Amino acid sequence: MTEREIRSNQSHLPPSKRAARRIIQRAFVLTGRDRQLRQHIREARLTTLWIVEDWDLVWTVVIDRGKIDFERRPAKHADLTLSWQTANEFFSCARESASPESRLEMAGSLELRRVAGNLLKCFLGHLGHVLRNPVDGAGESLL
Repeated sequence: MTEREIRSNQSHLPPSKRAARRIIQRAFVLTGRDRQLRQHIREARLTTLWIVEDWDLVWTVVIDRGKIDFERRPAKHADLTLSWQTANEFFSCARESASPESRLEMAGSLELRRVAGNLLKCFLGHLGHVLRNPVDGAGESLL
């Protein structure tokens, strides 16, 4: 990989882990407000663990009958685990229209994967929006 390609890949990432956490949390806030997703998850109850391995980012998303809760600490007993090897893979899923399953490792209950798939698709759409426009609800920069 050339130096130019490395710089190009790095420019697609948030400037720091702290900024990445803030961007991810903002994307989940927007995901939790999505009415169409809430219709798909209104009966679901599950705990998901999300991991970006190379940056040691771990967070928990709990779905409880249409309500989405984001927690910055890992769940002790997750129903489903979603993990990416690198932050570049994780953030590129939000920028590309391609299916994220090629870069994603999912472990856990097979019957809950459909619900998690709906959540993931909606989240990645919101994450892409927040990456293009990194501001919070008050207009403050997340970077």
